[in-house]
Amino acid sequence: MRLLTLRLSNGEKTETVAVRQDGETLIEIDGFTDVGELLRSEDWETTARAANGATHALDGADLAAVVPSPGKIICVGHNYRNHIKEMGREIPEHPTLFAKYTESLIGPNDDLALPQESDTVDWEAELAVVIGKKGRRISEADAASHIAGYSVLNDVSMRDYQFRTIQWLQGKTWEKSTPFGPALVTQDEFSAGPLMTSAVDGEIQQSTPTGDLVFTPEFLVSYISTIITLNPGDVIATGTPGGVGHAQDPKRYLQEGQVLVTTIEGLGRLSNRVVKEA
Repeated sequence: MRLLTLRLSNGEKTETVAVRQDGETLIEIDGFTDVGELLRSEDWETTARAANGATHALDGADLAAVVPSPGKIICVGHNYRNHIKEMGREIPEHPTLFAKYTESLIGPNDDLALPQESDTVDWEAELAVVIGKKGRRISEADAASHIAGYSVLNDVSMRDYQFRTIQWLQGKTWEKSTPFGPALVTQDEFSAGPLMTSAVDGEIQQSTPTGDLVFTPEFLVSYISTIITLNPGDVIATGTPGGVGHAQDPKRYLQEGQVLVTTIEGLGRLSNRVVKEA
């Protein structure tokens, strides 16, 4: 099952609604403004499968970030061996964690804001895990039952700000910088493994199977839930593979007018035009 958050414009007002994708049709899930709100209902999966609300064409749909306002966005650094190697690091013994905030999220086809303060804006394609059931100290064996599904995310990073200190957050959560979507794909239709790519103006930069992780989604759910309760709608961005612009020689960064495309086979595609932030 594929779940999305659709924007609907009515004159000057824009609202959102959770929808289920059936082929090329989006079906409203009545009573839920977005996928995050849907996940917080006890029988979200049954409700979504039974939905028969108003319909909309997928083609041309104005999609928001699939979970527009997650309670937590927890990101994992150094989780693909080829990226660890290109950045000159050692394989970590424990996950490297940092956070994003909801203001950083944009929809799968929204413009990506290029801030005037940074000229080292880099791409990081990532597999996103979306939590579907609350839990604390979840065992790795039980972790899959707490995962609602998976999505595509790009952890666009302002490298100059990221490396000002040993703490990365200030380079990772700039407003309107993190495309997320297009859909949440439930576990019965996806598991980590298929190819993930990022491309800039059609030129492939990253291309690695999503199964080539140091720490698996199940391990990350267990590890993070030891520290803090995971709630429905929370997001874990599982890390990026090799091919980032900062590691290239010469270094390459996003420029105004370029288009960043991020794909994961079986999950979908993000396509975001880079524009100067107003």
